[in-house]
Amino acid sequence: MIERMQAHPFEVTWDRGRTSLSTRVDRWRSRGWAIGQCAVAAGVAWWFAASVVGHPQPFFAPVAAVVSLGTSYGQRLRRVAEVTVGVALGVFGGDLLVQLIGTHPWSIALIVGLAMSAAALLYGGQVFTIQAAVQSIVVATLLPDPGAAFTRWTDALIGGGVALVAATVVPAAPLRRPRQQAAKVARKVRDLLQAAADVMTTGDVEPARDLLAEARATDHLIRELQDAADEGLDVVASSPFRIRHASGLRKMAELVEPLDRALRSTRVLVRHCAVAAYRRQPVPASYAAITSELAAATEVIATELDAHRMPVAARPALIAVARATGDVDRSSDLTSEVILAQIRSVIADLLLLSGMGPLEATDALPPARQ
Repeated sequence: MIERMQAHPFEVTWDRGRTSLSTRVDRWRSRGWAIGQCAVAAGVAWWFAASVVGHPQPFFAPVAAVVSLGTSYGQRLRRVAEVTVGVALGVFGGDLLVQLIGTHPWSIALIVGLAMSAAALLYGGQVFTIQAAVQSIVVATLLPDPGAAFTRWTDALIGGGVALVAATVVPAAPLRRPRQQAAKVARKVRDLLQAAADVMTTGDVEPARDLLAEARATDHLIRELQDAADEGLDVVASSPFRIRHASGLRKMAELVEPLDRALRSTRVLVRHCAVAAYRRQPVPASYAAITSELAAATEVIATELDAHRMPVAARPALIAVARATGDVDRSSDLTSEVILAQIRSVIADLLLLSGMGPLEATDALPPARQ
């Protein structure tokens, strides 16, 4: 018997470190725009408060700018305005109370309580309330320059104003991400289908188990797709410079559900293929061939999505595969018949991506040969 060789611990550590570094670099790249936007906004806020307004040490201007911009693109303008007002309210209230009662443990507790209460009464948002509390603490413990006690809340407003202007300038990346993520999901479906076809052909148990584990670990792809779609829609809703992309993004967002269904149906197909391999039940070669053709048709879907087009061009290939399922010889084995039925289910789900309605996609599947 051939024993599986175990990797050296150093090799395992090296591979994990290399993977971790790659993940960290990708994360940095994905946040590059936000980092640059916060940095520029902080500099502009300081310059405006110091050079234009004439404040000697406008500490709260860049702080308010960065804190206000430190939100996701989702509902960004509303959140930036919310945080800006929360920061300014906390700074002003803290300044006022410090001037009246000084800085003591009990006064800090009072300042925080009053700031949060005022924020809750004015607006119940959690971010708004917390920012008011945090800024009131900073004000209460950071002594101002002589004669500059009440300039700090205007610095906060300046920083928030700069953040509001910056928030309307968004990159094209959030607009590209939905279609890129949709193409990624489609290619995962393609890979799973092709691997399932290979398992049907070989009947090998170990690859079938690995494939099943891979298929079960795909839920995050749909979550990422939904997040990307929501982010893109929020961007076009918050930026007047991107409003023209709204129609295309809405259409792309409508693909989340059919892609989710297609991926789920593919996972079920993979599970039945793994069961057939485990039980040593042969699957007709024609079923494997159809699944391979379906994988090729799914690549057309991914290519169209990458090109920022609705995958209507994939419809002829999908219909051809659908028709092929009605011409194949049927098997007397129940597991094989379940696999064929699941292939047809995947085809119906993928036809939804091509613009067909649910009933139209079902009608495109011919009756299976008896």
